[in-house]
Amino acid sequence: MGGMTAVTVDAVEEVGTRTVALELRTPDGFDAEPGQFLLVRATVDGVEETGYYTLSSPDTEGTMEITVEYVPEGTLAPWLAERTPGDEIEIEGPFGDVRYTGDGPAVVLAEGPGIGPAVGIAERARGAGHDATVIFWGEDPPHRDRLDALDADGATVLVVGSLDEAVDTLVGAAEATVYVFGFESFVRDAKTVAEAAGVADVRAESFGPR
Repeated sequence: MGGMTAVTVDAVEEVGTRTVALELRTPDGFDAEPGQFLLVRATVDGVEETGYYTLSSPDTEGTMEITVEYVPEGTLAPWLAERTPGDEIEIEGPFGDVRYTGDGPAVVLAEGPGIGPAVGIAERARGAGHDATVIFWGEDPPHRDRLDALDADGATVLVVGSLDEAVDTLVGAAEATVYVFGFESFVRDAKTVAEAAGVADVRAESFGPR
């Protein structure tokens, strides 16, 4: 898909503290895999704003989803959180080489809005009959209902206060592809822990500085 495309907002759902999920109607000819991201552009108070948001749906059939964490002093993210069904936003993409195509087991380490692509990848893996593990660093992760559904479906869901708590899980998932989604310092720490656990291939997407 080349250039900016207007897409319709189908639904906006609060999925956590200052975090919403936007369900977008997938435009014709658009295809992406969980882990890839979109460029979103909007004019907010007369100023053009852009931001990158990673897909948080397991596929893009019919609709697709992005997860948006916002702070009051932000510009684009609070504006997105205020959208209502029927509104349009402009997107470009997809971008990113980090993607999950449904091939084999997956382990995802995430913080903050990184839980979005984590649940998308895990749902895609379980749908394809593969093992899936989501390790969330922090407290009270967004998308708790989807995490509970994944847990009930046989996925491993861990909420940890320290990434050291993830080492045993990573050692036990030697056949899985390991993904990391979060801000710079988290990605760095997660890579260090994964390498210490013997993981050779870590596919990481950094959201930049916190």
